[in-house]
Amino acid sequence: MTDFLLLAFTFLIAGVIAVPLAIRLGLGSVLGYLIAGIAIAPLLAVLGVDVTSIQHFAEFGVVIMLFLVGLELEPKRIWEMRGQLVGLGGGHVLITAAIVMGISMLFGLAWHFALAVGLIFALSSTAIVLQTLQEKGLMKSEGGQASFAALLTEDIAVIPMLALLPLLAMPELVDIAGGAEVGHGGDHGDDHGGDHGAGMSLVAGLNGWQTALVSLGAIGAVILGGSYLTRPLFRFISQAALRELFTATALMLVVGLALLMGLVGLSAALGTFLAGVVLANSEYRHELESDIDPFRGLLLGLFFMTVGANIDFSLLFGALPMFLGLTIGVMLIKFSVLYVLGSIIGLRGTDRWLLALGLAQAGEFGFVLLSFTVANSILPAALADQLLLVVALSMLLTPLLFIFYERVIVPRSVTEQNREADTIEEPGEILICGRGRVGGIVERMVSAAGYKTTIVDYNSKQIENLRKFGIKTYYGDATRPDLLHAAGIERAKIIVIAIDEEEGVNTIVRHVVEHYPKVHIIARARNRHHVYELWSLGCRDIIRETYDSSLRMGRSAFEALGYGRDIAAEMVEAFNERDREAMIEVADVYDVNIPAVENPAYVEKVKTMLEERGPALSNKMAEISAKSRSEAG
Repeated sequence: MTDFLLLAFTFLIAGVIAVPLAIRLGLGSVLGYLIAGIAIAPLLAVLGVDVTSIQHFAEFGVVIMLFLVGLELEPKRIWEMRGQLVGLGGGHVLITAAIVMGISMLFGLAWHFALAVGLIFALSSTAIVLQTLQEKGLMKSEGGQASFAALLTEDIAVIPMLALLPLLAMPELVDIAGGAEVGHGGDHGDDHGGDHGAGMSLVAGLNGWQTALVSLGAIGAVILGGSYLTRPLFRFISQAALRELFTATALMLVVGLALLMGLVGLSAALGTFLAGVVLANSEYRHELESDIDPFRGLLLGLFFMTVGANIDFSLLFGALPMFLGLTIGVMLIKFSVLYVLGSIIGLRGTDRWLLALGLAQAGEFGFVLLSFTVANSILPAALADQLLLVVALSMLLTPLLFIFYERVIVPRSVTEQNREADTIEEPGEILICGRGRVGGIVERMVSAAGYKTTIVDYNSKQIENLRKFGIKTYYGDATRPDLLHAAGIERAKIIVIAIDEEEGVNTIVRHVVEHYPKVHIIARARNRHHVYELWSLGCRDIIRETYDSSLRMGRSAFEALGYGRDIAAEMVEAFNERDREAMIEVADVYDVNIPAVENPAYVEKVKTMLEERGPALSNKMAEISAKSRSEAG
């Protein structure tokens, strides 16, 4: 028991110290975890810890992550991504494997060795890339979506790879490999690809078509169970009103799916992803996500630390130039393939760089395939150890590539795009920054009323689409003072700021308030706290992007409860008036430099407002309701 607690304490304290420091230095959490693992590696060696076994357990974080990703997608969205799944993901795997195989043969490896090496390096790290994309808010970008499609295809590709590799086995390697572990364990494949050796299996002894039939049956069971059985199950569990029981049920679901996929020789990650997609429209989706997400974060953090701790520095420093050369060579090959494929599917600018840099590494499934190849006498243990080190080094370098993307590629791209901003010939009296869903509706309304508008947007693809419909939109970055000047800000009556990025909105507001105080600013706010930030900058006409639609939904709810349209509108307006009054009062004590929950004045003000205005609003609602009944009577 003491040994276990010491081990747990070692990993926890390493992560708690290293990750905040890495984030503060702008390195990201993944690199922080990797550094933490490297730092504690000597201590783990002294304690005789089997880091590989811990990594087997921690890799379940990848399975949970893909379940959560599936929850964010709908089957329709998967079908829309089919081009990227096949063309980008499939092309990356096949082309990379072929190139690596060819180069390996040039270096003297036999073709079956070279093919195995090519397949291993064709895969990228789902764990690192998705974690980093989500952490940096890049998941919704075109490059982020393309990266996800490629990673999903690679996860699926592990299944045929595990079926193909045994055909490359060479009996003469049995004595060399001995069926023993290499680096990351001989039974490592259980976590993702199912049990291909001893143990429980529903496909053992079956021929090809029988195995395929059982596997399809398992996938069908996941889809049907997710559609028809999970809702009654969670409804039954929710009756107990115990949050921990719901959490246990959610984990039971994920573990059970992983176990089922393993029994039929399929990828656990694929099975849980499909289940997540099936449950994407479930009313329990958000509850599942909030309950499981902490386990994903902890397990992935533990996995990254085991990657760092498993780096064999004695082997590395014994031939450092060779390993660095191999690692950089593999990453250059993958980068080149992805960059070209990204261009073919239509990615441009920073999105193409994000895809190519983000997926340039080898991945955790490489550990699975390496141990599988040694256990099945496909690769010699000595070669597998060297390849394993290349995989780990490429993963270690990946956070640095994301830093390079943020600090070099993005700023350079912005500079290049700024130089190509459109010339604004006839500025209008209303300047609209951002012609998306919000800015587009505003522009249509004021144009219909006869006012001349100038629309500036920074999404070149969006502008191209709008121009096809004859909608004139100028390309440029509205956060730049010179572009605002070119757009006629000094002659504008109103500026409508409807861009997505909070910091971008703040930058424009700050500049206009300071230099053009006579221009009326209407700013789009993402949430309540963004309202407070804009208020502190001097903006007084602030529209929360979901607020008015929420008021309309509230009015519809009152009408559905039997209130007339006029009474429902009056009740909504009563709420609106008090909410706006409260917003102004709270905004006066909000400090943009202090987190809201750590600001005593803010916390006290909100508590007071809830205690005083809550009952007052309830009384006003009751008064309106009573008036409605008396009028009806």
